Amino acid sequence: MSFSPPAVSVVAMKSPGEKLTYPFEVVSEIRQDARLDYFDAADALNRRHLDAVSLQHEFGIYGGTDGALVLEFMARLNAPIISTLHTVLHQPSGHQREVLRRVAELSARVVVMSEMARRFLVDIYGVPVGRITVIPHGVPTQEFSDSRGAKERLGLSGRNVILTFGLLSQNKGIEYMLRAMPAIAKQHPRATYVILGTSHPLAVNDEGEPYVAGLKRIVKELDLDRHVTFVTRFVEQDELCEYLGAADVYVTPYVNEDQITSGTLSYALGCGTAAVSTPYWHAKELLAEGRGHLVPFRDAAALEREVSSLLGDDLGREQMRRRAYEYSRGAVWEEVGRSYISLVESLSGRRSVATSDLAERDASVA
Repeated sequence: MSFSPPAVSVVAMKSPGEKLTYPFEVVSEIRQDARLDYFDAADALNRRHLDAVSLQHEFGIYGGTDGALVLEFMARLNAPIISTLHTVLHQPSGHQREVLRRVAELSARVVVMSEMARRFLVDIYGVPVGRITVIPHGVPTQEFSDSRGAKERLGLSGRNVILTFGLLSQNKGIEYMLRAMPAIAKQHPRATYVILGTSHPLAVNDEGEPYVAGLKRIVKELDLDRHVTFVTRFVEQDELCEYLGAADVYVTPYVNEDQITSGTLSYALGCGTAAVSTPYWHAKELLAEGRGHLVPFRDAAALEREVSSLLGDDLGREQMRRRAYEYSRGAVWEEVGRSYISLVESLSGRRSVATSDLAERDASVA
């Protein structure tokens, strides 16, 4: 059963130097460090008498120390706020902890995408468990199918396709997967590692060169030109799903444990792709119960063993794909949308705190 999406009004965040053209849904714009813009945007939303405000929180989005200016925006709003937290730090600074605690306090409901994030909020930030809702990261609605059609459409027919995608930076650990590729290619001569995405503008390696440039240098050093393909652009969702559909194995070789949400790995499971990952927090949750394989951090040899094993085990790979796909059915975008609509309906007419009491306190955090 489908549902009609609600009418929405959008406030856009603007980074320094950006010149953007917005669709009609955008009713206000906030320059990251312009304090008065936060007040003006809140007033613009208040005039629309909204049922609720959905706030996407990440420390790097908002202005002020640790994004504290968002607190003034929140305190000025009349509608109940549903705050979706994309990062919940395990070892926050004192100020980061205070900012996130106040975001939760100003919210009628806080949404996280994993059970571990829920535990962190309760244990580290002191957020009441009743204020927290877990809604998984959304994934596309895709039919379960084999990879042959997608491979043919992408010019990868006959290849053993390994895939990583996303905004590329040092914490992605792709260099470890590249160093695993010579041994993988020796066992599977038609193996191709597709690296899909562009380097973050601030991402450089230890030598100071752009991250993707450093990866390409490794490919040259290891003579991997026939086994590694870079697709250095952003792709729309349909094309991304084609690449995921073509992949025999999806890999997230991230180098740090403290990643509480991985949209890329969520997408891979949602498209029914077998996965190998390092054991960062979200991966351990997503890939439990046979939905994928975990390998140690910064271990090219372990990546080689697990990826090679999966490429050589058609039955095991198919079983993993089906477990991942079935697990993700509750995370398709329509189901995620239903969950948020239910939250809005449950909160209609409510406000989590007396905003006038918090507004004065929050001004001091910035």
